[in-house]
Amino acid sequence: MQQTGADGQPLFGQAGPYGFLTILSTLSWGLGYFGMPQVLLRFMAIRDPGELGKSRRIATSWCVVSLGAAVAIGLVGRTLYPSALLTQSAAENIFIEMSRNLLPPLIAGIVMSGILAATISSSDSYLLIATSAFSKNIFQGLLKKEASDREVMLVSRGMMLFIAVLGIFIAMDENSVIFNVVSFAWAGFGATFGPVILFSLFWKRTTRSGAVAGMVAGGSMVFIWKLLIRPAGGVFGIYELLPAFLLSCMAILTVSCLSKKPPQEITDEFERARKTAEA
Repeated sequence: MQQTGADGQPLFGQAGPYGFLTILSTLSWGLGYFGMPQVLLRFMAIRDPGELGKSRRIATSWCVVSLGAAVAIGLVGRTLYPSALLTQSAAENIFIEMSRNLLPPLIAGIVMSGILAATISSSDSYLLIATSAFSKNIFQGLLKKEASDREVMLVSRGMMLFIAVLGIFIAMDENSVIFNVVSFAWAGFGATFGPVILFSLFWKRTTRSGAVAGMVAGGSMVFIWKLLIRPAGGVFGIYELLPAFLLSCMAILTVSCLSKKPPQEITDEFERARKTAEA
């Protein structure tokens, strides 16, 4: 049943059909995993390729449990507190509301600390990757190639502070919805880095120019689709990750085919990695 306010208007917008485009948009969230820094770092840190099978089973099982619990918390919370947290931004506090009202104070504090732990576990990965990418790839790679380690370290610290302060200002907006921010960031990471990772792993013809073209095309399309195309609605209302991901794949494929083949040593390294993975 659609919940309405005192004026009879829907609290969370007009109900709409859960059609094919909505299902496709929901499924496309899975594409974002290929470009998530915190996920890729875990793969890079694995000690033995033989552990991948066990890791896959554990990760999949945990996703089913955690995501199912998140949906259950939302449904139960809305049933228990139908007149509380009536805005989209406030509704994201339903877990805190349930913990405070249903659990003893000590247990509630421990449970709610999980929110902070989950936030830190992801934010530290994003901060480290963003700062190292800027300091090493942009500052030292493009702006000042002869920069010393100390200069790179100072730039990294300054960029980390800047990103952290920017995040604080975004969080201070009472009308901001965490889900919308995460959704946009998820699409950006997934479309920018996901296709490059997949093509680099499974197609040895991928070139540097193709990789750069794919990242630029995917990252740009996320903004273009989100801000310019998606507001038109209808068939264009699909989640921006899917069209951006597909465009990035096409850019990598096209530019790689048009550019010079990778050097032989790169191809040989690709074959060695493939044989190691198959062993």
